[in-house]
Amino acid sequence: MKINKKYYRTIRDNGKKRVSVFAIDQNSLPFRFSIIELKSTGDIYKAIREMTVRGAPLLGVAAAYGIYFACTEAAGKSYKGKDFSDYVYEKYKYILSARPTSVNPEWAMKKSLGEVAKGRDTREKISRALNTARRIADEDVRNCIRIGRAGSKIISDIYRNNRKRPVNILTHCNAGWLACIDYGTALSPVYISAERKIPVHVWVEETRPRNQGARLTAFELMQNGIPHTIITDNAGGLVIQKGMVDAVFTGADRITSKGDVCNKIGTYKTALAAHDNGVPFYVCAPLSSIDFTIKDGLEDIKIEERDADEVRYARDGRKKIELCSPGSPIKNYGFDITPSRLVTGIITENGLIKAEAGEIRKFRSGK
Repeated sequence: MKINKKYYRTIRDNGKKRVSVFAIDQNSLPFRFSIIELKSTGDIYKAIREMTVRGAPLLGVAAAYGIYFACTEAAGKSYKGKDFSDYVYEKYKYILSARPTSVNPEWAMKKSLGEVAKGRDTREKISRALNTARRIADEDVRNCIRIGRAGSKIISDIYRNNRKRPVNILTHCNAGWLACIDYGTALSPVYISAERKIPVHVWVEETRPRNQGARLTAFELMQNGIPHTIITDNAGGLVIQKGMVDAVFTGADRITSKGDVCNKIGTYKTALAAHDNGVPFYVCAPLSSIDFTIKDGLEDIKIEERDADEVRYARDGRKKIELCSPGSPIKNYGFDITPSRLVTGIITENGLIKAEAGEIRKFRSGK
């Protein structure tokens, strides 16, 4: 997508023999656009942990580059055979610990480790790791476009049924191209619809405490000329009640085998409001976001708890402005669980899936 009319991917490498990785610094947006350089597993860990890079699909690609760096580091330390593998696996666990709720880093790194294991020598292992990261990035772009096309059909149907008035979509957090490599998941149907000249307006929930909606989603919609309005998280229920929302589109950090959806905190109450008012609630995610090893979202998904200071303070550069009662304890949960019964459908690169165990199994088996 575009920033200041110039095309960018959220993450890329320099294509040189000595590879560095470059990513958009999402903590600086929307007030400053900057690119950071990543050169080590430590850089990857820090970028993921501090949310310089964020969004489930993007985290997967960044983590895959982390395996590449782990391989180069292991080779530089003259690790051989089992020792090389031990070092790389240690870094896999290290990067995985940065943000444990999302399934995509685990999926991507396991894919990379499988390719690395096929390498006959250190040089081939490093090459396989790098090529895997690049391939996952390219696949993500193709998958997001396919998600967008499937979701755009839903928007097109709403447009016709609404006698061609603009379609109002509500979204939570940021599941646009900044959360992926390009196009995004929940916003890809919006972008594809805009390309098809279908008028769409997006209600953007601010997404406290880090305001990914107000900062990132609004920024990319503005940059790409999509009509939108920022609302507080708690206003989502009201605009849904008033009939001002035709459908809700969100992303997902992890989906269980029966269709429970883990996404940014606040998604569950938006789903409740949609369900209570008969508004369809769609989750847009690649199949890699489905964790087939678990069923019950509440029981089986580890919910990340982040630093209380994200809630306690607003920041102006290095200056912190206290927002809360001094000394009061704070719990800063990063995600919540939307049960499958509230999900109208999951829009994947292979089309629309019902949020039911049987339907999800069919897509896993390719039927």
